[in-house]
Amino acid sequence: MIVTIITLACVTFATRYLFLTKNLPFSIGPNFQRFLSYSAPCVLTAIWVPIVLMPSGKFVTELHNPYLLGASAAIVLAFKFKNLYLTTFGSLIVFYVFF
Repeated sequence: MIVTIITLACVTFATRYLFLTKNLPFSIGPNFQRFLSYSAPCVLTAIWVPIVLMPSGKFVTELHNPYLLGASAAIVLAFKFKNLYLTTFGSLIVFYVFF
């Protein structure tokens, strides 16, 4: 178990070091940079979709789903106000009201 943790820590450090150090003659091309720009939205989508649409382990799209209502409120608030705190707390309030 400890060997696995140490190995994964070394792999994580090595990948971060390769991209962050300025001493290595390694640079990322523009096509690869454009490709990497999609990684954050993909990871975030992979996190929120199961939470919002499958809260009990099966696919739920009913309108009384508090997760779906909270996520919808977050989308509307984010586009309308562009304020992180208002979006976060507003969607949490909607979620807790309907939970």
